Amino acid sequence: MVTAPLAIDVRRGAIADLGTVLADRRIATEGRIAIAVGPGQGERIVADLDLPKCEVFKVADGRVDTADELGRALRSGSFEAVAGIGGGKTIDVTKYAASMAGIPMVAVATNLSHDGIASPVSSLEHESGKGSYGVTMPIAVVVDTDYVRSAPQRLVRSGVGDAVSNLSAIADWELAGRENGEPVDGMAVTLARVAAEAVLHRPDGVGSEPFLTALAEALVLSGMAMSVAGSSRPCSGSCHELLHAVDQLFPGTSNHGELAGIGALFSFHLRAEYLGEAGRLEEIRACLIRHELPLLPGDVGLDDESFAAAVRFAPETRPGRYTVLEHLNLSESDIERSVASYVKNLGR
Repeated sequence: MVTAPLAIDVRRGAIADLGTVLADRRIATEGRIAIAVGPGQGERIVADLDLPKCEVFKVADGRVDTADELGRALRSGSFEAVAGIGGGKTIDVTKYAASMAGIPMVAVATNLSHDGIASPVSSLEHESGKGSYGVTMPIAVVVDTDYVRSAPQRLVRSGVGDAVSNLSAIADWELAGRENGEPVDGMAVTLARVAAEAVLHRPDGVGSEPFLTALAEALVLSGMAMSVAGSSRPCSGSCHELLHAVDQLFPGTSNHGELAGIGALFSFHLRAEYLGEAGRLEEIRACLIRHELPLLPGDVGLDDESFAAAVRFAPETRPGRYTVLEHLNLSESDIERSVASYVKNLGR
């Protein structure tokens, strides 16, 4: 059965009403709530709020072990619900821990760097790199744009890259439908496409309140699209295969949203070069430029050879997922040529 948040509150000052959200009897009947906070703004928010019945747990990082530890604490403490307050790592850890404990989770986002705010997926680090884990979608989402403005602008802009990469993921899913008969969920596609279109052509940016609202809603819609689909398919295709390959081969290169934007642009470049489908190539490129996001491997410190290695490795990050990369099945020399033409033609 598809689930959706009971409440979505995106506005200035929204965090002040967190107590009211947590008091909703559909979330907790007795009011025994846990709060998970990450370093930085999360701790400040808890200090500013009057939440007398809540027990606070600190989330130091985004590792699986940290999520396991929090999950055990939530289960042994007989909590009815947990609120994760902070950035993407804190929310991903809290989603995983809440699923492990079998209790609902409220996501309180302090930045808009990617669509993990409301998705049924947690991206967590482990000894071999980073993995994606299926979790229960948050029961409510709170985004206070005052706190989002306090986050580094680069992190907020990167959410644009993750949102518009939906267009690449949709194109890959539809390709898999045509070539392999894979079922394509029309509702999930619609939600993912609407999310991308909400920010694709907007002339304003992260300094604008209406833009922050639109971006937050787009990222929540992306999470709902994944919930409808029962997988990350509508928001994760060749674009995310590439970003996961970069994460594994060259950890620390850049953040999720920036790499998703580059991955989407390169995927549409391949479609134009080999399939004669320009698609949304120029629209995505213009959007990334407008929001000062990286376009090329060199923009995130990768040389052409390293990026080509990531392209070769990318299909291994999502075995069984059919995208333009699996469809083309390019040779090593073809990949190197395509990367070279991408760098030559699509930079600023």
